[in-house]
Amino acid sequence: MQDAVSVSISQSPSGSCGGDTSASQVPTTRGPAPRGHPPRMATASRLLAPAPPPAAPPRCVRSNRVAVPRLRCRASAAASPAAGAALLERDGAPVAVREFVTLDELHAAVRLRIRTFYEYAVESVGAEDQRKALADREFEALQDRISGKMINFRRVSCINGTLPLSPSLMTAEELCSMCKFVEDGEERVVVGSLDLNQCLWLPDELTGMRPGVNEDSQTRAYLSNVCVAKELQKKGLGYALVDKSKKLAREWGITDLYVHVAINNIAGQKLYKKSGFVYEGEEPAWKARFLGRPRRLLLWLDMNKEPL
Repeated sequence: MQDAVSVSISQSPSGSCGGDTSASQVPTTRGPAPRGHPPRMATASRLLAPAPPPAAPPRCVRSNRVAVPRLRCRASAAASPAAGAALLERDGAPVAVREFVTLDELHAAVRLRIRTFYEYAVESVGAEDQRKALADREFEALQDRISGKMINFRRVSCINGTLPLSPSLMTAEELCSMCKFVEDGEERVVVGSLDLNQCLWLPDELTGMRPGVNEDSQTRAYLSNVCVAKELQKKGLGYALVDKSKKLAREWGITDLYVHVAINNIAGQKLYKKSGFVYEGEEPAWKARFLGRPRRLLLWLDMNKEPL
């Protein structure tokens, strides 16, 4: 049994309240006094600026970050697929990192990916409809890969990190509303996700060189769609997802594991380096321009050197 690894999480401020009042002063122009009459004295009331309008009530801006006071990560011994191979604990409530269980959870994972990888202006017309249509299309494509309908993919699994819906999560209303699902009568939220793909290549991505052409190339796999909700980034959840994928890859007999990462994604590169990946190649600039995205690096992990 491994010792628990404690990851401290700083509590974000609940928001700030404030209001501001301004009054505009209008100058008064007076002409000269009529002849034969002494100048008129301005009364005190004429020297006062117009009364300012009533101040608007102060608006309270709530933080969009999850206030999770503490997160603990521990390895589970002989964990079942339902329990996950790695568990996170927050205030005694289990947070599972595991393969998906239900289609409802799979749909919630796709919605998290849309939320992470695509940005829509809230005020833009039809943004919600576009996001829903994209999520439905990605959900169908992921189902096809998992069910074996895509010829290039020999085996695919979706691995998620899920939290039980709790008061501390309710501060992130958008995350909860978009990525919530129900399992055995309990409401949970997908807060991290990735796919493990046993295949020769991924569409529009660099192809790994290992194993060689004279070896069994079916032992090659790729990670894809790696994401963690912005409210829980840099808390160790990404590392737990990658660690779970490595354990599953070993069960599949994978010898060479790959992942693509944008050249400007420094946090992602640090995560994969910490997980044991090393540089193998990078996307040419012309291809990145053609696809309209930042250049990608191809990172490789030798599964034969991974500790059991």
